[in-house]
Amino acid sequence: MKYEDVSGKLADYRRQIADIREKMRDAIATVEPKEVKDYEFAIASGTVRLSELFGDHEDLIVIHNMGVACSYCTLWADGYNGIHQHVVSRAGFVVSSPDSPNVQKKFAESRGWRFPMVSHADSSFAADMGYVSAKGGWMPGVSVFKRDGDAIVRVSDTGFSPGDDFCAIWHFFDMLPGGVGGWPGPVKKSSCCATS
Repeated sequence: MKYEDVSGKLADYRRQIADIREKMRDAIATVEPKEVKDYEFAIASGTVRLSELFGDHEDLIVIHNMGVACSYCTLWADGYNGIHQHVVSRAGFVVSSPDSPNVQKKFAESRGWRFPMVSHADSSFAADMGYVSAKGGWMPGVSVFKRDGDAIVRVSDTGFSPGDDFCAIWHFFDMLPGGVGGWPGPVKKSSCCATS
């Protein structure tokens, strides 16, 4: 197929995706929020509550990260680093993982991450949000919360997987003739979010 024909077909697909995104935003606007408790998380200086993670915002984005054992979760988190300063101009943002605060701090420093992290290891947060698999393994994703007076409500969430909308690298690779082309190579089943 000629370059121009394929380019036109791809442009049409992108318009369809944009239309679907608009429908998704419309659906989120109609959701009946689900109240959640004010979970407590571990941080290096002690503990922090979910309500405190909003900062000055009415909205909060919490990433469900599987921790240092997951190379894909690290890939996603590397991407948050670049957008963090922009995201926090609109909403609170934090990455939650089962790792201890000391492990999180050391790993974040090694990656140059600037976003805040909390440990949900000693809470039911990940399980209650649906980010623990039937086999008991952690699952990656994102939950969005909103203040509703004195209450906290969850308004949306979605899981992460290779090829999703939350890691830009997949979309660049989609433009290559061979796609991901076997990248990144073999990944240990025990440390990959795609196999939990």
